[in-house]
Amino acid sequence: MSRTLLLVDDDALLRRSLGFNLERAGYKVHAVATAEDALAWLRINQPDLVLLDITLPEMDGLEALRIVRQEWPSLPIILLTARRRELDEILGLELGADDYVTKPFDVDVLIAHIKAVLRRTESPPQSISLSSITIGDLTLDPQTRQATLQGTPLALSPREFDVLYVLASHSPNVVSTEDLLAQVWGSEFEGQPQVVYVHIRWLREKIEADPNNPKRILTVRGIGYRYVPLENGK
Repeated sequence: MSRTLLLVDDDALLRRSLGFNLERAGYKVHAVATAEDALAWLRINQPDLVLLDITLPEMDGLEALRIVRQEWPSLPIILLTARRRELDEILGLELGADDYVTKPFDVDVLIAHIKAVLRRTESPPQSISLSSITIGDLTLDPQTRQATLQGTPLALSPREFDVLYVLASHSPNVVSTEDLLAQVWGSEFEGQPQVVYVHIRWLREKIEADPNNPKRILTVRGIGYRYVPLENGK
């Protein structure tokens, strides 16, 4: 079954050429020029992955990413960026893109990134078992990719789920940043280690009563993170 990609870029020539090459590679491609058109299309259709340019007219790609993550938290997204300095902004805003590709890029490189993201988001990493775990008031089921806290479902992206699963399954031990990268992102990941911090921060926003004073996901300075089980948030 061919996968459907949503391509969002205001460069008409890039949309045509990239769409053509992606379709030759076996993907179905829907291309739009603006974030507004992308959001309207997403509210009717369900692609397998979004290719989102950062520099867009009116609403930019980072604002669009924030909205997509609110409405479709598990939708895989690859950011397209023309400037390396924008990567720091992406990490700083903690928006949670699954990957990024810097322009100009070779189509084969982009396709490799697409395959890697789809592979990572559609199945748990090999280091993650298929056993459901309950630790304190948190339950994680990797078969259904469902997480509940105090019986309430959590809206986690696939990557957030994997980070939380690794931390919870190793509790009360510390998991190093390097081990999190290896177990969740895999050996093919070429991004920055700060991506771990980004996802930890976003997880805290979703599971901590006070994200600035975390009691569940603790930082072990210079090493990594550990998960502390709580009962009913106490």
